[in-house]
Amino acid sequence: MPCFAFLAFLGLCSPEPAPTTGPAGPVAVIDGDTLDVGGARVRLHGVDAPESAQSCGTGSGAVWACGDWVTQEASLRFAGREAVCETVDIDRYERIVARCAVGGDDIGETLVSEGLALAYVEYSEDYLESEAEAREAGRGIWRGEVEAPWDWRRAKREGRSTAAPKERVEAGGCAIKGNVSGGGRIYHMPGDPFYGRTKIDTASGERWFCNEAEARRAGWRHAGS
Repeated sequence: MPCFAFLAFLGLCSPEPAPTTGPAGPVAVIDGDTLDVGGARVRLHGVDAPESAQSCGTGSGAVWACGDWVTQEASLRFAGREAVCETVDIDRYERIVARCAVGGDDIGETLVSEGLALAYVEYSEDYLESEAEAREAGRGIWRGEVEAPWDWRRAKREGRSTAAPKERVEAGGCAIKGNVSGGGRIYHMPGDPFYGRTKIDTASGERWFCNEAEARRAGWRHAGS
């Protein structure tokens, strides 16, 4: 028996940790399928989430900011947590393409199964079953109509029109706008004087709410108060 293995057996030394094969560290969410992991920019392998500027449809024909919403939901789940990644490739933007996990759970699998991203079948079929289940259950973006992100990007490149809503609303009818301004955290209800001109930027801490009680609990006050 090799000396190191013998000493480890006796409990006199600890086995060497397995080498990592990609970035590892705390997560910062850039968008629904792009992360900073330990300071390295990572594009998640095998998934494609709605772009930040992308909108989706509801069953009633309205539109909502699904790209912003997906980024916000991904942040709630993963921001600040420790991730370990396995590098698959380097893309044309010099980003690491990787499979990443938090607490042993595959981030890509979580995003697809919860209706926050699509299986990116051009590169992997790993998550097709999870996407089918999310569609069937009407989770996340599958509550209504969504254009595949790759089709949305192609339309933008070709100068064709994409869904550009006059008014974006949150999934499931969550239409209250939580705005951050010089006056603090203020929420605007549909029909309020400044509702239409108020734009929500989730990257700066703004968000959507489903009801007033939720907004107040989070520390926002009504614009009219």
